[in-house]
Amino acid sequence: MMDRFLQRFENWLDPFEDEGESREDARLNRTGHLEPLPDETNRFIWHFARQAKWPLLGLLITGGLTGGIEVVMFTGVGWLVDALGQSSPETLFTDHFWLVAGLAFITLVGRSLILFLASVLEEQVVSPSFYNRIRWQSYRRLMEQTYTFFQNDFAGRLAQKVQQVGQATGDFITTVLQTFWSFVTFIVLTVTILGAIDWRMAVVLAVWALGYVWIVRNLLPRIRENGRAAAEARSVVSGRVVDAFTNILSVKLFDSDRREDSFVKEGFQNLVDTTRRMTRALTEVRTAVAVLNGFMMTGVGAVALTGWQSGSVTTGGVATALGLVLRLNQMSGWMMFNINGLVRNYGTIQDAVATVTRVPTLVDDAEAQKLVGGRGEIRYEDVTFHYGKGAGIIQNLSLTIRPGEKVGLVGRSGAGKTTLVNLLLRLYDLEGGRILIDGQDIAKVTQASLRSAIGVVTQDTSLLHRSIRDNIAYGRPGSEDGDILSAAERASAEEFIPTLRDPKGREGYDAHVGERGIKLSGGQRQRIAIARVLLKDAPILVLDEATAALDSEVEAAIQDNLTKMMQGKTVIAIAHRLSTIAAMDRLIVLDKGRVVEEGTHAELAAAGGLYASLWARQSGGLLYADTDSDAEQGAAAAE
Repeated sequence: MMDRFLQRFENWLDPFEDEGESREDARLNRTGHLEPLPDETNRFIWHFARQAKWPLLGLLITGGLTGGIEVVMFTGVGWLVDALGQSSPETLFTDHFWLVAGLAFITLVGRSLILFLASVLEEQVVSPSFYNRIRWQSYRRLMEQTYTFFQNDFAGRLAQKVQQVGQATGDFITTVLQTFWSFVTFIVLTVTILGAIDWRMAVVLAVWALGYVWIVRNLLPRIRENGRAAAEARSVVSGRVVDAFTNILSVKLFDSDRREDSFVKEGFQNLVDTTRRMTRALTEVRTAVAVLNGFMMTGVGAVALTGWQSGSVTTGGVATALGLVLRLNQMSGWMMFNINGLVRNYGTIQDAVATVTRVPTLVDDAEAQKLVGGRGEIRYEDVTFHYGKGAGIIQNLSLTIRPGEKVGLVGRSGAGKTTLVNLLLRLYDLEGGRILIDGQDIAKVTQASLRSAIGVVTQDTSLLHRSIRDNIAYGRPGSEDGDILSAAERASAEEFIPTLRDPKGREGYDAHVGERGIKLSGGQRQRIAIARVLLKDAPILVLDEATAALDSEVEAAIQDNLTKMMQGKTVIAIAHRLSTIAAMDRLIVLDKGRVVEEGTHAELAAAGGLYASLWARQSGGLLYADTDSDAEQGAAAAE
């Protein structure tokens, strides 16, 4: 019964709602342009607080009531002590029935009800849904970043930022509204009540409060700065550890002298150093609070006792005063711990905000339309691109690929082959010129519709750590099992898939492939990737060394299926092994970002140019090795 009651509150907030998404996009469950999150820490916190204003207002109210009821209970003890002095055991309940009954009601019902409501708001509404909403919106903003953004950072570090910002922002807001506000309420009521008993007690508490504020203003900033540094150090450690685990085979094969341990240890050492700086500041704060509280308790106690001696303070007043200041001592130490947490969380938010609020540099045009599928004509018009270096990659390149034409891109490493494909996929924005698909400028259509029209198989295939079925169907969600099995068969993957079994006992198409598909061989990963593209059945097909990871027998089997798949499609193929693309309709030879030759294999082989030189080396049994620098930021490795 209690579970059903609590579940009603769990649906108050939608954990996946996004204010930065248009209502129409959300209603249709489609990808639209997301508004960036505020890049200033206070506005970032307020941005999310507004999204849960009613539950957070409830926390504010219950936080104040919690502090208030604490004061009432301690004050009630003083009233009860005076009542005991005024009545005999036989007449206590008769003389002070309403006092005793009221204190019992507050203790049994009032306090329990307030704490229950506070717990429901925090545990059922805010903690699961509100925290996740922050993480979800932060994750979506990161996913809108460019391909280069992810190339330049650790995946583990970015994941840590998403987790940290949700936890830290949620903790900061709930601590302010409940813990901090409860403490402030307790102080205000305590000063008021003790001031009514003896004004000197109020003076002592006022001086104590000023001292407490001084500590917060002057000593806690060090914790905030060190907390931010510690948060960054934790994310760096996470990134390095995940990087080592992700590339464990390379580490095992090449790191015989444990260099990876030293690299990760360096990150841990930085974390230890930043944590030590923060804990030194914490010790200073705790010591200062302990000394301040000692003076506060002694001062109030002295005033209470001297007042009792002079008759201006009753025995119950002494009990109230001592009870409140002892409780204030406990709360102040506990509150300073929470303020430390507030400051550290604020530093963590500051650190994460710099990452998750970054405005994407490659976005859809404000009036972008979906790409209208058609014949599959591709035109590069005076295209210039240099990865922001000013020169050196693609310069004023023009090229037209006719609908249904099969084109092979040939050239030395760094010639610009993979760059041309990446520009077609709009992984980067052009620095000059434009690219058209069926007359539509790809910069004016949505990225999602553009990429849905292009099927890509690369040499360096990485799969998602999900089932074989999910990986094949990734480019065409909702596919029937029959279509998935057919695509696997056409990719010559049906031989090994039934033999797969993961550590959790899942077999065949249900078996999970490990991170980046590490449980599969290179050839198996490639066949799954080819099956995925076969199932997607996009009108434009890009093959970037698509069969390079396969042995000759499997390659021959798949080549027939690829040939069938290419029928009626516009195809761009890249291969260093020229024999795999020699039968293409046309070969485009690139050198230093320019088209230097084009024609059929026979025409180019007879022309005696660059292609003929490359073909002669390969057909003569030599492995072609290019010593040019890789000007494509790692693209040559994929080529």
